[in-house]
Amino acid sequence: MASPTVDSELIDDAQTLNDVSPSDGPRLTDDAQTLNGVSPSDGPSPQIQQAPPGKSRAFYLSFAAIMVSTFLSALDLTGIATALPTIANALNDTKGDYIWVGSAYALSSTALIPMSGSLADAFGRRPIMLISITFFAVGSALAGAAQNMNMMIAARAIQGIGGGGILNLSEILVADLVPLAERGLYQGLVGLIWSLASCIGPPIGGALANKGHKAWRWLFFLNLPLTAIAFVLVFTFLSVRQPEGSVRSKLAKVDWIGNAIVVVGAGLAIIGMTWGGHPIFLDIPQGFALLFVFGVYEAKIAERPTIPLDVIGQRTSLSALLSTAAHGIVSIAIAYYLPVFFQACFGASPLRSSVDFLPVTLITAPFAFFAGASISIIQKYRGVNVVGWAVTIVGIGLFSTLREDSSVGKWVGYQIIAAIGTGILYSAPAFPLLAPLPINRAASGLALFTFTRSFFQTWGITISSTILQNMLEKKLPADFVSQFPAGFEIAYAAIPAIKQLEEPLKKQVQAAFADSMAVIWQVMIGISGLGFLFCFLMAEIPMSTSVDESYALKEKEAIPDAEKA
Repeated sequence: MASPTVDSELIDDAQTLNDVSPSDGPRLTDDAQTLNGVSPSDGPSPQIQQAPPGKSRAFYLSFAAIMVSTFLSALDLTGIATALPTIANALNDTKGDYIWVGSAYALSSTALIPMSGSLADAFGRRPIMLISITFFAVGSALAGAAQNMNMMIAARAIQGIGGGGILNLSEILVADLVPLAERGLYQGLVGLIWSLASCIGPPIGGALANKGHKAWRWLFFLNLPLTAIAFVLVFTFLSVRQPEGSVRSKLAKVDWIGNAIVVVGAGLAIIGMTWGGHPIFLDIPQGFALLFVFGVYEAKIAERPTIPLDVIGQRTSLSALLSTAAHGIVSIAIAYYLPVFFQACFGASPLRSSVDFLPVTLITAPFAFFAGASISIIQKYRGVNVVGWAVTIVGIGLFSTLREDSSVGKWVGYQIIAAIGTGILYSAPAFPLLAPLPINRAASGLALFTFTRSFFQTWGITISSTILQNMLEKKLPADFVSQFPAGFEIAYAAIPAIKQLEEPLKKQVQAAFADSMAVIWQVMIGISGLGFLFCFLMAEIPMSTSVDESYALKEKEAIPDAEKA
């Protein structure tokens, strides 16, 4: 628990940072930068502007473009889980490569998130968002046309480049348009859009998987008209300011060496995690060593660092990142492995498993909205984060008691509890992350925030997959295992075979899956406990009521002329 002295000092510093009056002008901006380890010579001072009391038509059209882009990315991410067993079977996956359908997406999206933030600072938000949507569309088309697992994996990697950019730029654009003190409402609205996509995605994935051997391809082809809509909306309505200068001068602003280090480091770590148990598992320490080198390079050498040190240089922002890492692991484990539980233990079809998963998808976003709105109203964030983790621990603990014969009331009720907790934590950590930072650090902070969540979601998929595979090898009946070739990765690909089993073997296999899944949830309880403890490193810091005009709506430039008229 932080001492009162430390907390009061941080609050005083934050007030110096955030309480900018017109008479203070550039002096307070410089003081804020110096406070966080950034001197005015490090770059241009942000143009600080108090947000207007009302929002214009241009604002709402721009915000609509952001929400459609978010919907696009969320729909694909949530729809793939329920269809994955069918995809693995259709593409004749006998080596367990199915795990790469999720991990290749995570690898490319995660590794390139810091670069997308750097490019957005150099070239402006809109062109990088448009490029991200284009990558997502190309990857979707290739995934829908995939003829084997290798082609599918490559397509998902391309899709991930776009998906990561979309999510990162959406966070950054909301920060550009809305001051932190008001942002809870708008982040909540983005969360509701995510929830809508999460509700629609699993049933679509399940329904298409149910239709036959090739119908699952439309899970990817359906992205194409949506990407066209998102592209048009962003191109037409997202009218935000862009930095001036030549292409060469803008390229010179990007920290290419730092981005190269983090791409290779994150890539090696994710590959090592995905192929844990193989010799390439050795890539994990190499990857983390490069990420450490990246940190040293950014702090000591880089002239224009991708992640300035002040983003992680004090405990409140750092605790928010650690909490985000824990949430990434836990939330993705729920999204990926509850449908697996329903299919393996209850004999549910892909479509039925997505329906069974609806309590999570329906509850998560309303509570993300509730958390953001609550923080905006009470102007405090630590208590909301604590409540989110406490409820999550209870919900995950209840998951660990589920068995193949659990009643409907149990598995529905337990999902509701877990979804309340994880929903709160989708939005709550962003506030302690940004509260101590000057407003011109929002893009860097949010890029690191999105990178952290995506990177540790890969951990969540890999940790859960490894636990499930290892436990199944111990718990499955020998009569069932003998039906598959030696070295066959049983977890996902064996699920369709369970329906054809005779009793009592069928019941034994379902019990083995339930027992193995319980171990996943027990590990997630411990990770959630760490997330809970991280909250007590946070200090309550007043949140900024200003935005950085460097990337604001262009309409503001016309306001003085309109007033003169």
